[in-house]
Amino acid sequence: MLSESLAWQAVLSWDRLLTRRDDAGPAAPAYLVTPTHSRALAAGDDDDAAEAALASAGAQALLVRPPPPQNPPKTAAAPTWRAAGEIEDAAARLLDLYLPLVLARAPAGGRPRVIAHLAQSLDGRIATACGTSQWISGNQDLVHNHRMRALCDAVLVGAETVIHDDPQLTCREVEGAHPTRVVLDPRGRVSAERRIFQDRVAPTVVIGNQEGEHALPAHVTRLQVGTPGARIAPGDILDALAVHGIHRLFVEGGGLTVSAFLQAGLLDRLQITVAPMIIGSGRASISLPDIDSLEHALRPEVRRFVFDTDVMFECVFAR
Repeated sequence: MLSESLAWQAVLSWDRLLTRRDDAGPAAPAYLVTPTHSRALAAGDDDDAAEAALASAGAQALLVRPPPPQNPPKTAAAPTWRAAGEIEDAAARLLDLYLPLVLARAPAGGRPRVIAHLAQSLDGRIATACGTSQWISGNQDLVHNHRMRALCDAVLVGAETVIHDDPQLTCREVEGAHPTRVVLDPRGRVSAERRIFQDRVAPTVVIGNQEGEHALPAHVTRLQVGTPGARIAPGDILDALAVHGIHRLFVEGGGLTVSAFLQAGLLDRLQITVAPMIIGSGRASISLPDIDSLEHALRPEVRRFVFDTDVMFECVFAR
């Protein structure tokens, strides 16, 4: 039987294959995916050949078919998959959630694909007024965050998130490689004592446009982006990261940082996990300019996933 842990290994296996192939052209019509290895099936293979390959690959194999190209593209189009043997319900839910994200890859020479995530209360708060946010969502959302980090080349947070939460931004809760950790700190406010700067488990990058009062360790890379004293445009951030080989970026907070990418039209997906609590005051989740009518509200395609008592809404945008 294909368990949840084996299904996650299969997702990583397919992601590694697509990373190695780095196709500029269309995806293969189908892929044979197992927890240990994956391969593309030949374009000439018909359905019978694909089914025969699946049957001979063992009970833990998957046959994954990317969605056909569409014009205009359907943003939430997802690959279809079929398991060779029995599969746990949790494993099936995992595949439905993460297989589409494996296909969220930047085109050759293009800006990174961007996926953002926020955890909020029922009343749309991501932290108390003093910045406390640990923990709004539950353990399943924590594991999801770590899986997202493992699927992305880099994870980005704003200075406020590092100052208040002191995160490590690794994927220590799940199998997978740690991402490059990126801190958006235009004014150099983050102290060198933060954990993200003290360990060397993954490359760490600070994006800013002026020198701060804190000297950072030598192993931390500094990227000067934009005009000193000015806000750093999300597009300039993506351009700088693209030069450094980042193809898939996970923006993990905070609310102002995620909102800036959303307002700039640079989010491919926005995941908002809603926890069953009411904070009543504090920091808002999404903050965008005022609109005069609900006709101007954003209405993305949405996928919904349940994490114990939390519910995650994945908003899919065309970009």
